[in-house]
Amino acid sequence: MKALRDTWLVYSRAMTLNLKQPVWLIVMLIQPLYFLIFFAPLLNSFDDTPGFEAGAMETFVPGLIIMMALFGSTFVGFGLIAELRQGVIERMRVTPVSRIALLVGRTLATVTSTIVQALILVLLASPLGGLSIYWPGVFLMFGIIILTSFMLGALSYGVAIVLKSEDALAPTLNTLVQPVMLLSGIMLPMALAPTWLQNVANFNPFYYAVEAARALFAGDLESSFVWQAAIFIGGLAVLLVIWAGRKFARAVA
Repeated sequence: MKALRDTWLVYSRAMTLNLKQPVWLIVMLIQPLYFLIFFAPLLNSFDDTPGFEAGAMETFVPGLIIMMALFGSTFVGFGLIAELRQGVIERMRVTPVSRIALLVGRTLATVTSTIVQALILVLLASPLGGLSIYWPGVFLMFGIIILTSFMLGALSYGVAIVLKSEDALAPTLNTLVQPVMLLSGIMLPMALAPTWLQNVANFNPFYYAVEAARALFAGDLESSFVWQAAIFIGGLAVLLVIWAGRKFARAVA
């Protein structure tokens, strides 16, 4: 119970800081909206081609949401580095707060922000792109988004606590994110890729997250990608939370 209470306290503090700067919501939505307005219309001619059987917008928007979760959650570690510099983490050494709560509370705040942004993007995509929305599938898709955001948030905070430098964190995360994004089929389905690239993508857990999001968005609740994404992303989330939690425990020991 103490860990849950501490997690809630850390989560409430993180959300309060976010709400005091509501510009974050607008900033994180701008790039996806650019893609939705200026890039998505180029895909209309792809209807009925491999990978676009559900429709151009119905295929593109779920990938766009995963991309938003990818970038929105991967770079939250910069805020932690600022807290390290300001002595916030140092002052927590003398408190009885659960060490794992320091990580989980912050990560849950990141997940909340991502879900709010994803919901807004879906609502905006409907009138802008004539999107057909299957709401039960969309809400199940949010489960994939939650796992993805939680995993990446834990990774970002863990790397930040290790590096303790924005100059080192930025290139490190970019080096990790770029190949993951390119091999996930976020922008264009991997069905359009040559065979060798599809084979490489099979080793990318985000490929399964993107395909699961598209299947759920289209109402295909029985797609094998759904349980595969849950296993791969969920397993990675558990491992990264354990790893990052240990880094936090040492930082405030």
